[in-house]
This record gives sequence, structure tokens and C-alpha cells, in this order.
Amino acid sequence: MRLLIVGGLQGQIGLATKIAMDKGAKVTHAMDIEQALATLRGGIGADLVFCDVGLDIGALVRGLAAERICTPVVACGIGTDTRRAVEAIRAGAKEYLPLPADAELIAAVLAAVADESHQLVYEDEAMAAVLSLADQIAGSEASILVTGESGTGKEVLARYVHRKSARNDKPFISVNCAAIPENLLESELFGHEKGAFTGAIARRIGKFEEANGGTLLLDEISEMDARLQAKLLRAIQEREIDRVGGTKPVKVDIRIIATSNRDLAEAVKHGTFREDLLYRLNVVNLRLPALRERPKDIRALAHHFARKYAEANGVPYRSISSQTERLLLGHYWKGNVRELENTIHRAVLLASGAEIGPEAIRLPDGTQVGAASTIMPQNPSVQSAVVSATAVTRGLVGRTVSDVERDLILDTLDHCLGNRTHAANILGISIRTLRNKLREYSDSGLSIPNHGEQRAAG
Repeated sequence: MRLLIVGGLQGQIGLATKIAMDKGAKVTHAMDIEQALATLRGGIGADLVFCDVGLDIGALVRGLAAERICTPVVACGIGTDTRRAVEAIRAGAKEYLPLPADAELIAAVLAAVADESHQLVYEDEAMAAVLSLADQIAGSEASILVTGESGTGKEVLARYVHRKSARNDKPFISVNCAAIPENLLESELFGHEKGAFTGAIARRIGKFEEANGGTLLLDEISEMDARLQAKLLRAIQEREIDRVGGTKPVKVDIRIIATSNRDLAEAVKHGTFREDLLYRLNVVNLRLPALRERPKDIRALAHHFARKYAEANGVPYRSISSQTERLLLGHYWKGNVRELENTIHRAVLLASGAEIGPEAIRLPDGTQVGAASTIMPQNPSVQSAVVSATAVTRGLVGRTVSDVERDLILDTLDHCLGNRTHAANILGISIRTLRNKLREYSDSGLSIPNHGEQRAAG
């Protein structure tokens, strides 16, 4: 656990720092927000930030977002000052830690951050087989390609491999290649020198250097453009990178794990992905089966999420009824584990009886799971015919082309549960074009679904 302390070390925050170090945290210190951002920009990563509540928490959170550094912030303050605690949470802090904090409380905060979103819950034999292979190759230095549908848990599996590897005490750094604009991805990966381009006001260490000694996860690597693929191939082969605007190469020691929800072999055939890069990445392939292919995991995950979100929301834990279990097992789960998690979270909040009953299992638009359109399709050709018939009968006469285009894009995004990459592939447009369209619709006041979501019913 890498912990960054922001603020003066005198007094209670200093004692909290010592407790965290006793619990095994590797601590770095910054006196103020500006120094904290410069420290992180310089490649000294952090898994968690403890920040004095007297500093500008909002500025820190905004600065992290601007630098695309996904590190949670915990505000620390003496006593239980409710007003400051509320202001810190509203500003974007994940938690408020009253000081002086006892050792058990700090240990719980550190453990929660270490475990969050990284838990592997499974019972199905199909998933057990994947983990068996992961265990077998985790100790090697081989590059790994993790494939599977969106929402199956590819990043969770990548973190599992890292924890099982000899690099487990070194950084695990994740980069979502689909979420970062094409013109910024090179700088994000390889870093840049001051003055390398407009806005490069200081040297920035890239993710390759930040991951030095550890593991670099390249999430949704199929979205990387061809020019950058060539530079990535050289970095993997030579174990060195060139910062944007740099004059000499920088040596790096990392293990690469890449993920994709697309068939990269097909992408090679279509000329959108380099064959030599695929060979470099796909030394070992870990394919995650879709949730509907591992029914025992549906039950195990549902109970896990029911406990997790009951505790998180401060509501009584309710078990899942046998009737609800049958309903969950019959659903198609096109969004896989992510969709199941969101569904159970809603159910925890909607349930009112002694158990979580079928009436609480609803989709984002309020539709109850189990309705005809949500049941697992028994015949793919029948399902396709129904979809085609629905599309054909949609009224188009009298509508403008821009209106039809807007509805098509938003309906496709709903179908993909907010996944921009999937939606762009289905629509046959670039991810950049899709983002521009969504920004235009958002500016006009339309609701745009986030990843794992659908638009609320209007």
C-alpha cells in the first residue's frame, strides 16, 4: 500500500502516519496540494491520499482528475467536526477520518482500499479453470492477454495475477486506452518533457515509468491507434521508452497485461491491429467466460453484493429468496458481473421484506427482471428476428436525419449499458466521433448513460 500524506506532519496526522507505516504502508509526504500533485505527476504513485481537512480538498480532487490520476482521497481532521466532514465529502473525498484515529480504524481504511473492486468471488468450475491457469503462469514474466465480454472482470483478474506474481510488492498501474483521447494517450503512457507541446508546463512521468518494477495493465488495447501500437511494440521489445519531446530513451522493467473485449485476430485481419504486437501481448491468453456461462457464480456474486451494499448503505442485510435466485439465473446478463452488481445494489435499496424478493430485481429503467425482453434468449435466431422487426417498425417518416441519428446512437449506447467502445463498434463510427456526438447531446440537456448504466425511463 502506497500512502501519500498531504499536510503538516506535526500533531495527530503525524501519529496517523506512524500507525499507517506500522501497518505496512509505504508513506510519502507533501506539505500542500501543489506539492502533492507535483509528486504524483513525477511518477511517485499512491494508492491512497490522506489529506489535512484544513487544505483545499476540492482543489486536490480536481487536480487528480485533471491529471487522470485515479487515487481516492481521505480527509483527516481533529475531532468529529461534522461541518468540515460534510464539506470534504462534498468536495470529493472518499471518507473522513477523525483524529486521533486508533490503529484498528486506520488498518480498516487501508484494507478497504486494498480490497475495493479487487475481490474475486467465484464458485463455478468454468471460473475455477481460468484461475488455475492464472495461478500457473502468474510467477512468470510472460505478457498476458485477458479477453472476455465487457463487465466480466478482466481488470480484477489482472490484479489477481499481479498479486500472485513476484512483482506483488511493486506498483500495479492501469491505463484505459479507450477512455483517454488519442492525442493524449502517448503522453499518458510514455510521459513528456517540459515544453514538448502546448500545455506541457512541466515534465510528466508516464505510466510505463510509474509501473517500473511492477505490472502495467493496458485496458481495452484494441482502441489504440496504429502509430502508437508501433511505439508500444518497441517499448515491449527493447524494455525502454521515449518520453514525448525527450532526447534519450528511458529503461523500464515491467510486465504487460492487456485486455480486450474484441477479437484481436479479427482486428489484425481488418488492418486495425498489428499482428506482431498481438504476438508480443498474447503469450498467454486468459479468457473470462461470460457470466451466463458460469451460473454458480451468479448465485455466489449475488449474495456477496447483497452483503456488500447492505453494509455500505447502512441497511439491514436481507438474504436472497430462492425465487429471486431462479430469476437471476434465468436472466441473460449482457452486462455480466457489472450489470449483476448494479442490479443487486438497486435491490438492496428497494427490498422491504425479510428477504430480497423478485419485485426488487429491476433494470435501470424500472423494468422488472423476468419480463419477456429480459429473459435469457433460448434461440439466437428468434431473438435476432425480434430485434429486426422492432427496428423495422420504428416510425421514421416525418423525422429529421439528425433526430434519427441521435436516437440510434443513444439506443445503441443503452443496449451496450453505456459502453462507448461497444457502441462505436456497432454503429461503425470511431470512438472519437461517438464522444463528440455524446458531448453535443449532453450540452443540449439530454441524459447520457455512464458505463454500466442505461438512461432513466422518460
